[in-house]
Amino acid sequence: MLRRNLLHVRRYPSLTLNTLLTPLVLLLLFVYIFGDVMSAGLGTGAGGGPGGGGRSAYVAYLVPGILLMTLGCSLVGTAVSVCNDMTEGIVARFRTMAIHRASVLVGHVVGSVSQAVVSVVLVGAVAVAIGFRSVHATVVEWLAAFGLLVLVALALTWIAVAVGMASPNGEAAGNNAVPLIVLPFVSSAFVPLDAMPGWFRPVAEYQPFTPAIETLRGLLLGSGIGANGWLTIAWCLGLAALGYVWSLSLFNRDT
Repeated sequence: MLRRNLLHVRRYPSLTLNTLLTPLVLLLLFVYIFGDVMSAGLGTGAGGGPGGGGRSAYVAYLVPGILLMTLGCSLVGTAVSVCNDMTEGIVARFRTMAIHRASVLVGHVVGSVSQAVVSVVLVGAVAVAIGFRSVHATVVEWLAAFGLLVLVALALTWIAVAVGMASPNGEAAGNNAVPLIVLPFVSSAFVPLDAMPGWFRPVAEYQPFTPAIETLRGLLLGSGIGANGWLTIAWCLGLAALGYVWSLSLFNRDT
């Protein structure tokens, strides 16, 4: 099942390109168009703002959020792919074969997580090319950052799988997965929480992407993490469990 999903990636490269295009465009846009203005306007704050270090400081602040956003951008393709399998009849054939029932879903999840991780590596390489540096991170912190990205990708992918199975067609699956892409835009990816209006701050604070971004930012830049690490793990475990139970119940519903 994993090989089958990886072959789909090769046959439909447009989905992979779309996963990369959005975060890369946002990265270049906010660095080269808004970088100086954003850095000068944010100042130094308790929320982890880039301070007055100019564009290079804003690059350091921005990149962790862009990396998490890259994971979110891969979810539409996952939801659409799962929905197409469920509606085009191939899953009905799989059910007649002597295979583990959950292997169809697990193949989608592992393939999507692998694709998301590769996309993060490519976006990270572009970030390094334009000036991102993580000089304060140790080897252990780098490994923890990689593990965090994989954990977030796994949790979000299970939700995307469930969304795809609950959708009647591919177009609806793509639309239903859009909120998973919008959430990073209303997080601390671009500006710290301290710089947001009071009425909007709870929207950015009480969601899974903000603690994940702050944890990744702390690991890569050597800043404080606080309770964000535990919050991120709790969010990921909860979302993964919800997505797994939801998708498995939908998969077994017609049998």
